[in-house]
Amino acid sequence: MSRFEPSSCVNYDQLRSNIDIVRKRLNRPLTLSEKIVYGHLDDPTGQEIARGRTYLRLRPDRVAMQDATAQMAMLQFISSGLPRVAVPSTIHCDHLIEAQTGGVQDLQKAKEVNQEVYSFLASAGAKYGVGFWKPGSGIIHQIILENYAYPGVMLIGTDSHTPNGGGLGSICIGVGGADAVDVMAGIPWELKCPNVIGVKLTGSLSGWTSPKDVILKVAGILTVKGGTGAIVEYYGPGVDSISCTGMATICNMGAEIGATTSVFPYNHRMRTYLEKTGRGDIAALSNENQDLLVPDSDCHYDQVIEINLSELKPHINGPFTPDLAHPVSDIGSVAEKNGWPLDVKVGLIGSCTNSSYEDMGRAASVAKQALDKGLKSKAQFTITPGSEQIRATIERDGYAKVLRDVGGVVLANACGPCIGQWDRRDVKKGEKNTIVTSFNRNFTARNDANPATHAFVTSPEIVTALAIAGTLNFNPETDFLTAPNGEKFKLVPPTGDELPARDFDPGQDTYQHPPPDGSGLKVDVNPQSNRLQLLEPFDKWSGKDLEDLQVLIKVKGKCTTDHISAAGPWLKFRGHLDNISNNLLIGAVNTENDAVNKIRNLLTGEFGGVPDVARHYKKHNVSWVVVGDENYGEGSSREHAALEPRHLGGRAIIVKSFARIHETNLKKQGLLPLTFSNPADYDKIRPDDKISIVGLKTFGPGKPLHAAIKHIDGSSETIELNHTFNETQIEWFKAGSALNRMKELQ
Repeated sequence: MSRFEPSSCVNYDQLRSNIDIVRKRLNRPLTLSEKIVYGHLDDPTGQEIARGRTYLRLRPDRVAMQDATAQMAMLQFISSGLPRVAVPSTIHCDHLIEAQTGGVQDLQKAKEVNQEVYSFLASAGAKYGVGFWKPGSGIIHQIILENYAYPGVMLIGTDSHTPNGGGLGSICIGVGGADAVDVMAGIPWELKCPNVIGVKLTGSLSGWTSPKDVILKVAGILTVKGGTGAIVEYYGPGVDSISCTGMATICNMGAEIGATTSVFPYNHRMRTYLEKTGRGDIAALSNENQDLLVPDSDCHYDQVIEINLSELKPHINGPFTPDLAHPVSDIGSVAEKNGWPLDVKVGLIGSCTNSSYEDMGRAASVAKQALDKGLKSKAQFTITPGSEQIRATIERDGYAKVLRDVGGVVLANACGPCIGQWDRRDVKKGEKNTIVTSFNRNFTARNDANPATHAFVTSPEIVTALAIAGTLNFNPETDFLTAPNGEKFKLVPPTGDELPARDFDPGQDTYQHPPPDGSGLKVDVNPQSNRLQLLEPFDKWSGKDLEDLQVLIKVKGKCTTDHISAAGPWLKFRGHLDNISNNLLIGAVNTENDAVNKIRNLLTGEFGGVPDVARHYKKHNVSWVVVGDENYGEGSSREHAALEPRHLGGRAIIVKSFARIHETNLKKQGLLPLTFSNPADYDKIRPDDKISIVGLKTFGPGKPLHAAIKHIDGSSETIELNHTFNETQIEWFKAGSALNRMKELQ
């Protein structure tokens, strides 16, 4: 049952008008992503457009927020003083449900434990005109695909895997909560004009190769930062061999290469999916406007990758990073060589990346072959349905029973182990072990908080096969399993219907529509709450250079948003800035001692945890700076990773390079994200240095700043720092935050 509001349907006439204006101005063919992005320009006539250089002012059609990020987004919206959201918006309760015993029990416990937060979100949604998907509805990205994404729409979501909607020809972009507040407030939203990477698909998928293998291969080619500043656009004759939900899988995991988003051209697979999900009217409109929903012939891509799907082999990526790609046929020998544990302890399928009807069907077809021979899964096995609609339909059609019979546990329709919401009991912390998942991300300790867990990412059907075999050293294309009676047999390639032969079973109705007028309603935030806290505005810039900032920590190597603001048990504090700030950078490695969460307090000389030292500095009016490495802030859209350093007295983050969303989040909160003009200057900074940021009185776009470094031995040096601020963003810095600036302009 679709919750698609007609008012939020894209105006194809407006889209066409904007595209025509831009095409005449640029006088060249356009890629699909350019059509949709430029089709949403606030000022198509006057907007300067230069890929990779100018900032675009855009008018997205819709906003979506998951419950962990919606708390801070709604708190910021409340403090803006605006009465109601200006564009259709929804909240999705998917992040706060911990996987423990099974779907029904885990959901009930989550409703009890998180009652205060759910009540806040439901009441804030009702007051400010935001739709509310209750806990148990499913994962935000699956709900969007089933209800809100459609060809040509532009949607922003407060979660890094929002690009999932690209599987339905949408431009869906992950952002921080402050960006969502801009759009909900009716202010044009800024995005740096993306480059466009073309991925040309030829041939067709078959056998054990799945849509997931396309993005696993692309991640191996582009690495975790190769897509930064770009939209990845798939095209070519191979596209038609991929289901709509398979395209969504590919776009979803595009977040792992740092891409702004990913998108597929409109085709008959999308039309069928729209019709099956109750949106035949949208399918008809899309057909009429198909020329807007595919790239122009002879359009130009900044980079082209070609993949022959007929030659593509099943892949498995990891451990510890989603771009370490291996063919499944090689993983056993690679693991042996590297000393990675071969025994698969747990296989986990589902998540926002791979929980479609087709995914579940293909996994069940592998499981059934094992069951027919009397075999069950050697590893523990979990199944996460992506939505209530998927759960109800796989129960009705028997897939869930097959997956249970092989030894699986069906978890709640929620993120669960994929984001660290997993009460794992089978291994101790620090115990080296291997898990295989159909998720998208496998950073150290992400799934189970155990840094010794080697997590590998692959397709649901390969996860199922490896769970049954119990080892990484198994290639289902060539290797045999042994039945209890001693018979050796090979698994045949999986099959699964793209969509149910009967219509989807919608399951329970879990949607709360906002009332037409919520102005008389009240939003409750208990002042004594340890989970929710109304926001106080950050201080304005003093008008002077930032002098003698203490280096809080010089970070060594990979520093994702998981390292900066851990999830898992910390999710419960996402609505309370002071409490969640106790996890600031507790996962980052300190260059001084190679330790985690152990830094020197330069005021006392003693070592302490990062948040404790930051609080001590703040109490004594010492502002500070973080120094970091490449692709700093990779991973989630987690704006808490920007709010926390600002709250605890941080002023600047100086690194070799940033991930896109994190850099924007830092700017929104009034921090200075700066990069070394010469990356080798990272080595000049010592953990006990003081740094002054010089040149702020003439702060301007494209004009470097400088860092004057004072070493503890009395010596000093000056280095150049780059930034990507434009005029609007400099006003955010001067006002103390984007939210402060919004209030100034009201």
